[in-house]
Amino acid sequence: MSATIRPAGPDAPADHRPPRVVLAQPRGFCAGVRRAIGIVERALDLHGAPVYVRKEIVHNHHVVAELEKRGARFVDSEEEVPEGAVCVFSAHGVSPAVRSGAADRRLEVIDATCPLVSKVHQAAVRYARDGRTILLVGHAEHEEVEGVRGEAPERTIVVENEDDVAALDLPNDTPVAYLTQTTLSFDETRRVVDALRARFTDLAGPADGDICYASQNRQNAVKSLARHNDLVLVVGSRNSSNSIRMVEVAREHGSAAHLVPDAGHLDETWLPGVSSIGISSGASAPEILVRGLVDRLAALGWHDVELDDGIAEDVVFSMPARLADPVTGRVPRTPLADEAL
Repeated sequence: MSATIRPAGPDAPADHRPPRVVLAQPRGFCAGVRRAIGIVERALDLHGAPVYVRKEIVHNHHVVAELEKRGARFVDSEEEVPEGAVCVFSAHGVSPAVRSGAADRRLEVIDATCPLVSKVHQAAVRYARDGRTILLVGHAEHEEVEGVRGEAPERTIVVENEDDVAALDLPNDTPVAYLTQTTLSFDETRRVVDALRARFTDLAGPADGDICYASQNRQNAVKSLARHNDLVLVVGSRNSSNSIRMVEVAREHGSAAHLVPDAGHLDETWLPGVSSIGISSGASAPEILVRGLVDRLAALGWHDVELDDGIAEDVVFSMPARLADPVTGRVPRTPLADEAL
């Protein structure tokens, strides 16, 4: 970056400080995203191009474009993959029907589903086996929800908000269980779950919740940015659920906020009257896009860059053993997945 980053200090009065940029921490890639991207990179190294990926490996246009340059081919359905070819399932997970379709085509499947999403799938199977109706809190069109719902489609109802809970055509004593999409807003999800608890007398659910650690950490960091800055910019693609939730969280906590897919989407009309800008990025957004936005702001006079206080993330998800180096037995690190480590 052209600007110098320093730790955040005590706030000076707004009229006595230069325009500043404050970078959130944590931000950017989470462990599940690093693992998924690394799986595609390693599959390309081992098998050569093309390697087919069902759906976007993660929801970020830059990541997808970089992997396409290396030979990844992104498809909407396993039916588009040539029989016998290598096919990677995205980080968002897939339904049993998709797995069955891949088996019918004799695809060499490499599963990049985030382990935290896999945990939700396993819970859906367990609750269905127990005879409960599953109330899946999330957005019906999201790939993660489609995959989880596919574990027990006849027993699963998707609810997005409190109104959906009130409209459920179920007796209050119905044995139900709730699960949630991992990338939702924690506060919004809590309100929906509270409505479920108030409605149903026999409700089961995850003891520690399904919202992933990375989504929660990034939302907490955005809350801090919103309290201390006039404007919050979240770097992330428009189809990134966790990035969109971060924008919503910033607005709910008092700051103007916008989603910025990359520096080219910065609207300079947002800046007049703004003395401080907080920047974060969704769990699928690479750091190079954050650097580009900071550089763009520096060119507009925003040279003072601080690093906000935050927590350090040290979670690492192991790669599939089948991708290990045949000589060393280890899985090599890959450049795009390890960016900014």
